[in-house]
Parts: sequence; C-alpha cells; structure tokens
Amino acid sequence: MIPPVEKKPSRREFFGSAVFAGATVLSGLHNLISAGAEQAHAVQGVPRGKLIGLVPFSGESRVAMGQATGVELDGRLYTDLSSLSEKNPVIDTEQFYVRTRASSLLDATKPWSIRVGGELQKPFELSMKEMQEMAKPMGRHLMECAGNARSVHFGMMSVADWSGVAMSEIQDRAKLKPGASRVLVSGFDTYAAPSASSVPGASWIFTFDDLRAAGAFLATEMNGTSLTKDHGAPVRLVVPGWYGCACIKWVNEITFTGDNEPATSQMQEYAARTMQKGVPKLARDYQPAVIEQAAMPIRIEKWAVNSKFVYRVVGILWGGTVPIRRLQIRFNPDEDYVDVPELVQERNDPWSFWSYDWRPKQPGTYLIRLAIAEPKVATRRLDAGYYMRSVEITEI
Repeated sequence: MIPPVEKKPSRREFFGSAVFAGATVLSGLHNLISAGAEQAHAVQGVPRGKLIGLVPFSGESRVAMGQATGVELDGRLYTDLSSLSEKNPVIDTEQFYVRTRASSLLDATKPWSIRVGGELQKPFELSMKEMQEMAKPMGRHLMECAGNARSVHFGMMSVADWSGVAMSEIQDRAKLKPGASRVLVSGFDTYAAPSASSVPGASWIFTFDDLRAAGAFLATEMNGTSLTKDHGAPVRLVVPGWYGCACIKWVNEITFTGDNEPATSQMQEYAARTMQKGVPKLARDYQPAVIEQAAMPIRIEKWAVNSKFVYRVVGILWGGTVPIRRLQIRFNPDEDYVDVPELVQERNDPWSFWSYDWRPKQPGTYLIRLAIAEPKVATRRLDAGYYMRSVEITEI
C-alpha cells in the first residue's frame, strides 16, 4: 500500500503550474556560469560544453528551504538537495531536515539519562557521561521521513556522519527475562501546544534481530559535533535503512517487552506511510519500516554543446538492501524507459549519484520518472510514480 502523503495534482495543475519561484542556482555552479567557464562534459560521449544554468522543476509548491519554520510538533526544516554531488554528499547539520522540532518543555540543562527496564532481571540507567564514553564513529547514514513528498521538493531526506552507541551493546548488557523478545524505544514527547498535524508519543517497538541487522545505534553526535535540540539532543535512535519515524529523538527510556505489546501511537500514525497492511493493533504484526529502493532527479543542468542545448539530469539513488545495476529513466508516459549509463551503486546507504544527458525533441512540459529494471527488487513507491518530477523545457 502506497501512503497517501499528498494529493495527486490534476492534469491542469501539473502541466500548467508556474515554475517554482524559489529555485536557486547552485552555489558551486554559479561561479562557473558567471565566469563563462567551459567545462568537461563526458557523459554519453559529449566532449565539451558550457554550463548555462539550471532549469527548475515545475509544479512544485513554494516552501522555505533550509530554514526552520513552525514550533514543536508542527516545526519543519526542508533540505535543499539540489547542490548534492559525489564530492559533496553530506548535509550540514544546520541544513539536515527536521520533521518535529524540540518541545519548549524540554530542559536541556538538566542531567540526562536513559532508563532501561521491562523484562529484565535488574533495570538500570545509562547516563550521558557513560554514553559519551561508549560512543564510537558509526559511519555515514541516510534518513528519510516517511512523509517525504513532492510538495516540499522531497526535502525531508538528509545524510550525516554519525557517532554513538550500538543498540546491540545495550542489549548485551541487559540481563533479560525469558519472555523478552522485543524492545520499545521511547523519547521525550510532551508539548506545550497542541498540534494541527501530528500525534504526540514518539516511540517504536523493534525485534532484537531487526535492530542488529540494521546496525541501529543511539546517536550522540552528527557531523562531528553534539546533536542539536531539533535533531534529538542529547541522544536519538538511528536505524539505518528505516524511515525517520522509527528513529526516535530525545531517547529517555528503553523497555524490553514480550510479543503481545500493543503498537505505539507513533506506529499507528505512520502505518500507511510505512506501507503496513491496515493499522495493526499489535507491534508484532508490523512489517519493518524499511526504505525500499528509490531514485529521483535533484537538478537539471542546461549545457550549450556545439551550438545546441543538452540537459543533464542529475539524481540520487537510495534505499533497498542490495545494490542494483540497471536504473532506467523516461520523460513522458508515451515513451519507453531507457537505461541510465555507467551506473555504480556500491552501497544502498546513504545515496549514490547518477546522471543522464537528455536532448528533448521539442519544447514542452516533461514528466521525469525512474524505474529499477530488476524484478526482484522491491520498489513500491517508485513504481507508483511517487518520486516523479516535472520540468518545463523552452529551448532545444
């Protein structure tokens, strides 16, 4: 089941909408354009060309990018993905997306600890001092909100370098009772104001195997510095390969439970968006909230090559569990998909980059859609056109 995250635009809205006014020229490319520099352009055999500028995506809403808006449960920060590249794959902490901002009731000046209890022979607490002493580099990982959508330019997705404590270490330290089979991770989630868009009660229940297989950890740092309050300080859960709704912020309690634990309000709120079958009552009936293989364009570069225009579509590939070898692209429903050349996806997490040199036959509005040409790879969102984007071409 594909989550109904946003209303599908009508044909008139999709084809007739104005070019997104908030689109900006990439900072790295702007200097090249201003200088009129001639750049190497080797994809698909195009020898050299001059970068003219960027063509913005059309039919997308005007929203503030890269700056926090709203408060508490209704607070957001959308990441601008357009400047990403293989040399610049990590999002600065201040630009890393935020789905829920910190509660005004959260007192960061008080000592923080995590209560560990439930089906244990002896409950215990983990202080932040202990956590910081145990913390190790955990690598570079992607996080995407299950509610990521075209209406916010798919800006609820980011990558950071993380440090923290593996959940497996905490499980190994706990002396479990025979009935323990799952773990409930909860975070501070009490707010001063009611929300118009979200339900309070951040928590998720996992099996032991799911956490170990994902390499889940309690993060204490991102990009070499302590977490910010909006990113879950002083400690948050990161479950690589799972949607951000399972990556609980402001973690203050870990509870070991049995198989009959009810699903949490967070799990129920995100049941459709994590592609569950209905809204199961018990946590054991939930499928892992994993990110399936996906791909989309993040910018369109306009190049002048031999007195003609060539449009380079640059995009990202992420999600899934097995690197794929065949990514395909098309620009209208009446066209066939064609292979994206020279694709190399070494890892599913965080993201890989691809590009495609495109020569439109005529001006007009085009719908850019990607597909994975490997039937055994799960791509439900991609197959439903979830990450499709449109562009208006005026010169060929």
